[in-house]
Amino acid sequence: MDSSDLHIIIADKQYLIARSLAELAEKNLHFKVREIVSSRDDLERSLASGPISLLIIDVFQFEFDRVSDLRKILSVNSSVPILVLTNSLTREELTDLNSIGVKNILLKTAGVEELLTAIDHALRSKKYYGPEVMDMIMDASEWKRIPHDNSSLTGAEIEIVKLIAEGMTTKEIASRKHVSFHTIMTHRKNIFRKTKVNNASELVMHAIRTGIIDTIEYQI
Repeated sequence: MDSSDLHIIIADKQYLIARSLAELAEKNLHFKVREIVSSRDDLERSLASGPISLLIIDVFQFEFDRVSDLRKILSVNSSVPILVLTNSLTREELTDLNSIGVKNILLKTAGVEELLTAIDHALRSKKYYGPEVMDMIMDASEWKRIPHDNSSLTGAEIEIVKLIAEGMTTKEIASRKHVSFHTIMTHRKNIFRKTKVNNASELVMHAIRTGIIDTIEYQI
């Protein structure tokens, strides 16, 4: 797709940052910035006006009671890629963002090249965490890799864990492995039961902690 066909919304109450980002997107990347919005109502209105290619948002600069509110207002464009660009982030906020499927997160201290990389990953539906976010994952004691017996997982289940970490859906995994959707669903249920996790985000974190995948592999 030509970059001129890419329409984006920038949602941020910090106008100078949002305006600079819009100029970068328009002049350097030749994107079409549909609108800069600074309130939840304006964001909902702009999203309802038609499909967009990317939403760049500082989710913590809006009137959200909780991060999950973002997912609710995206119902009009449920598959729109999201890049969260924010001033700071706690581990709890990172967990919340992962729980609603946000996998592209960058701090506003990032340089231009890193920002362009994050945008590129978001547009290609690839995960991207800025280095500070990756450090947060790995430096906190509860996220560090710990000795753990993965022997309860079969070789096939470990392979499926890695494919889930790549962002593949159950349907895509079934196609890749040339088996039925039902077979992969059964594997997923068994994996979740054995690893004692409740969703794919928790499974990825478990896979990082226990060495099934490493952070470099996950980021790519």
